[in-house]
Amino acid sequence: MLWDFVLRLALAGVFGAAIGIEREYRAKGAGFRTHFLVSIGSALMMIVSMYGFEDVINGVTVRLDPSRMAGQVITGVGFIGAGTIILQKQVVRGLTTAAGIFATAGIGLAAGGGMYWLALIATGMVLFGMEIFVFTHPTSNGTSTVIAFSTSREEDLKKISDRMIKLHFRILSYEMVEVAREKGMRYRVEMMVHPRKPRDEQALLRFMQSLPGVLIEKIE
Repeated sequence: MLWDFVLRLALAGVFGAAIGIEREYRAKGAGFRTHFLVSIGSALMMIVSMYGFEDVINGVTVRLDPSRMAGQVITGVGFIGAGTIILQKQVVRGLTTAAGIFATAGIGLAAGGGMYWLALIATGMVLFGMEIFVFTHPTSNGTSTVIAFSTSREEDLKKISDRMIKLHFRILSYEMVEVAREKGMRYRVEMMVHPRKPRDEQALLRFMQSLPGVLIEKIE
């Protein structure tokens, strides 16, 4: 049975790593190591739940429910998934990664339970679901950018806004603060934007840098 358990753990690790590599490639919060550990841990809990109490069962007349420990795994994984979800400028991010961790735990449980083909098919379906949008919409990227800048000229705000409209930017959040100074009013803007194409973001930044009165304070 030992080598059978090792095989289950190894396959769970491979399946979890496959999903983790995809998240790592997309520069998400939870990557290779997180998904690898979640999958192996889930498989281990499933094996222990199914076979770890055989001496108790053989000693006395006891009925055990192997699914109880599996249910607790899902509860625990929920806390890990919640840690990947953040609220930034009134925009929720990390839901897909959290769902991926949840699915990875299920795959680990399936592998730990000896359902290898089910775990393999589920892994393929998860990867397909995460990547299909990228292939069907090659001009769209899955990232957003926070840009903070300041200017003393109100007309610069209109120029930047017009350029964003021209480049088809999607504005996820926009916050402007007016700061009074001795030399006049200064406008500080922090916004989260989603470019249609990666090169559009570079074009916007070059345009902003070409405006003498604009000071770019943050890009992330």
